[in-house]
Formats: sequence, C-alpha cells, structure tokens
Amino acid sequence: MLRHLRRLREAGVLGVNARNADYVLAHNERARLPQVNCKLATKKLAEQHGIPVPALFGTIAMNGEIRRLARFVEKRESFVVKPAQGAGGDGILVVTGRVNGHWRRHDGLRLDSGELDFHLSNILSGMYSLGGRPDRAFVEACVKFDPVFDELTTGGVPDVRVLVYRGVPAMAMVRLPTRESDGKANLHKGGVGLGIDLATGRTRNGVCHDQAVEEHPDSGAPLNGVLVPCWEDLLHMAARCYDITGLGYLGVDMVLDREHGPLLLELNARPGLAIQIANGIGLRSALARIDRHAEELKNPAARVDFALDRLPRLEPAAPIRLEPRQAA
Repeated sequence: MLRHLRRLREAGVLGVNARNADYVLAHNERARLPQVNCKLATKKLAEQHGIPVPALFGTIAMNGEIRRLARFVEKRESFVVKPAQGAGGDGILVVTGRVNGHWRRHDGLRLDSGELDFHLSNILSGMYSLGGRPDRAFVEACVKFDPVFDELTTGGVPDVRVLVYRGVPAMAMVRLPTRESDGKANLHKGGVGLGIDLATGRTRNGVCHDQAVEEHPDSGAPLNGVLVPCWEDLLHMAARCYDITGLGYLGVDMVLDREHGPLLLELNARPGLAIQIANGIGLRSALARIDRHAEELKNPAARVDFALDRLPRLEPAAPIRLEPRQAA
C-alpha cells in the first residue's frame, strides 16, 4: 500500500484531503457556494452574463404547483425534470417523447402522468437534494447532443467536464453515459471518463470503475482520438465561469448541442478527482504551474491561451496505475 501511494505521489496525483485543504477551502469562499449548489441559481447567473444554457420551461416550488407541469410541456415532445439542489445526477428524469397517451423515458420505458407527478413530489420533499432539504423542481429543454458522440453514448447525454483553477482550464474529460449508469454521465454510477488533450481537443485514455478502458463498454467503439467539436469555445466558456462565480477551484460541466453548440449545464465547487485517471496524469504539476503564472493572466482569453500553450507539455513523473481491487 505504501509503495502504491508513493507511486501516485511521484505521478503528481492530487488526493481528496489535499484537494479540500489546499484548493477548495483556500480558493472557494463559502459565501459564493450557493450560486453553484443550486442549478437554478447557476442557470440564472449564466444567463445574466451571456453564457448559454438549456432553455428553462418552468419551475415548481410546492406540491400545489405540480399541475403547472402540463402547461410547461403541453406542446413539447421532450424535456428534462431536475431537482434544483440535486447531486450526482440523482432525481434527473429525461422524457424523450409520447406514446399512446404516455410519456417515454430515455430508456424507452413508459411513464404516465401520475408517475411523473409522484416524481416531482419526491423532488420537492428533498429526496434528491443535498442534505435532504426541501427543494424545487425545474423543467428544461432536452439536449440533442452532437453526433460525434453517437457511438460513445448509451441512453443519455454526454458532457464535458473542465476543471478550472484560478480561471485557467487545468484538465478536461468527456463523461459518457452507459447502460449501467442508466443514461447518466456520472463516473460513480458506471459512466466512462475520457481524458482530453488540452492542446488539440482530442480524447485520450479512458476510465470506467477506476480501471483503464479503450472501448465503450456497450458499443465497443474506440475511445481514443475523437476530436471534441468547438473545443476552444468550451475552454473559453469554462474560463469565464471563474469570473462570474469568483470560485478559484471549479468543475464546469457543459454539453454540445447539435443545434445550439456549447451549453453550460452546471458548476461544481468540489469536482471529483477521477479526471486524473481519465487523463493518465496527476493534477499537481498543472496546478503548480498555474500558481506561478496566475497573476499575469488578466482575462479569460489569456488564461485559455496559457492552457493551450503551456499545460499540455506537462508530463507525469510516472504513469498512473491503479492496483486491482481486492476481494472483500
């Protein structure tokens, strides 16, 4: 175990304790966290600063307002229901169409109006919220993701996670839904994390359940070498999120809509660290280099140029390798 930890340290891997103490607590002022802990607040903040987000159809704050859902989606075939303060993709319901008077979920199962109302009631009760607090539900447009991801996605929408430190995109990955993850792009549910080379926007490496993968577990499609569309636009959007939130250590989750281009989904003040495994390199060297130059980088364009020109050249001291899981 000690030898394994030593190898990870040599590879520059950032651990949870160091992330929390040296980066989250040091760079994320507590008073600024509510704007990212609530998806509705994030959406409003982004719109105020001209950052595109999926269209909002309506919000529901109490059980007596659930009947308003019918009006929100009356002329729509697809939509997404989300808890405002949910985490990890829990409580998100994707509706993709209508079938004989029923709604059709992303997985093809049918859903009647009563079941949809019950799901909304669960959201309002706080079943999916941070700390179990009463919550609000909101209904937004269903993203039609870019066709480049067609063979790399099962039953959901892939997203791009960019880790932004002091306004500089430090590392990035694509998160791909799988059959096991039930269409969610979350790695802890069985999704695939796919590293992205910052300089080129091409995918490299992949991880699923903390193990390296080269093919999508459902389609068998190769994961390496895929060019992410609108790559520099995504990096600029991520860099701007530092300016609008004031948070120095931030996970920016975006989607690529085939009609509207890059859209901001949500922000995370404590982004997970599996992005290092997906990229095959640790974060420490990138963060240290940003620290040395952050004061010189006065605007998002300068910070993106720095990421494109300087960070991709960083090499790990040793490759990251995970030890096989031990049987319980």
